[in-house]
Amino acid sequence: MSTLRFAAVNADSLLADLDLPPASYRALLKLRALSEAGGRITIDQATIGQLLGLSRPSVNAALRSLELAKLVTKVRNGVYQINPMLAGYNSPEDAVAAVRDMPKDDRLDVPGFVDNYHRAVAAYQDQLAQQRKKRAAQAAAKKAAAAKRRGSLHAVG
Repeated sequence: MSTLRFAAVNADSLLADLDLPPASYRALLKLRALSEAGGRITIDQATIGQLLGLSRPSVNAALRSLELAKLVTKVRNGVYQINPMLAGYNSPEDAVAAVRDMPKDDRLDVPGFVDNYHRAVAAYQDQLAQQRKKRAAQAAAKKAAAAKRRGSLHAVG
């Protein structure tokens, strides 16, 4: 990088406490390295995958973990925003101003931040399990309906 960047906080110990999947740590480091001052980055999941040697589904899962931890926010497809407390800035004053202006709920130093992340992950896993059950029930109902139709068909002749 050509310019010196300042981070608002040293969040190494916080990130270690989150116990993120390894791909999420790698994705966060890559996003931070490639982001512009203030933490905005325009990059698609396929490109992140190529840079990290990961499949697109793995990148999607890594980014989901970062979003649940409030470390990265998806602005829209291909555009992400790193949490202002982790983003790089051109000056310490810019870093302090960005943190001062951010929503209190997005701060990494709120009490219970790590517990909130773990609750968010558990809720997301529950949501995925419910979706799998719903799809399985729909598939079973569709299969039963097809079997019923086949049973009611009789040869004409």
